[in-house]
Amino acid sequence: MENLYDVVIIGCGPAGLAAGLYSARAKMKTLILEKGKTGGQIVTTNEVANYPGSIREATGPSLIARMVEQAEEFGAERKNDAVVSVDFSDKIKVVKCENGEYRGKAVIIATGATPRKIGVPGEEKLTGKGVSYCATCDADFFTDLEVFVIGGGDSAIEEAMYLTKFARKVKVVHRRDTLRAAKSIQDKAFKNEKIEWIWNTVVEEIKGDG
Repeated sequence: MENLYDVVIIGCGPAGLAAGLYSARAKMKTLILEKGKTGGQIVTTNEVANYPGSIREATGPSLIARMVEQAEEFGAERKNDAVVSVDFSDKIKVVKCENGEYRGKAVIIATGATPRKIGVPGEEKLTGKGVSYCATCDADFFTDLEVFVIGGGDSAIEEAMYLTKFARKVKVVHRRDTLRAAKSIQDKAFKNEKIEWIWNTVVEEIKGDG
């Protein structure tokens, strides 16, 4: 049957590539589909120091390049195509894409996550060059610097508190005059002397040297 694979993997980030490596190495006919840029969010990271086995000064793109090389070495096939729909009702699963239709005995969904962006000028340009969406991933890069955290929910405030272990000062910018974060989280944050609060403020642009 044309375009029939043992395994079809949707998503070509670290998880999808790891799955592709294992299935291809097990001699399964493997296809990895990716609608966008190979690598997912990790390719926006200038330095990867918290991934097991990554060498010193490894970048997101270089690490992904090695993952791709390894998966393809064992026979995994990659295609850039956007999935439109899936049909898992039969034993042979069908994955319909913009440029073709693929069938698999098994389908692995490894679509990853998409960070919530604020959508202002400068954000895309400076992503990975000072603009980050993961404090635990990138906090070390902000050691002794002044950092802005945008938002007032649980995630924003938890990340602001985490950043105080590294940054000289953390300024939380929130469009309202009260936080949405859980009361227990707020109590801890308000006691943290390294956090400064900027209320009733909306970010309109991000500027930098990136």
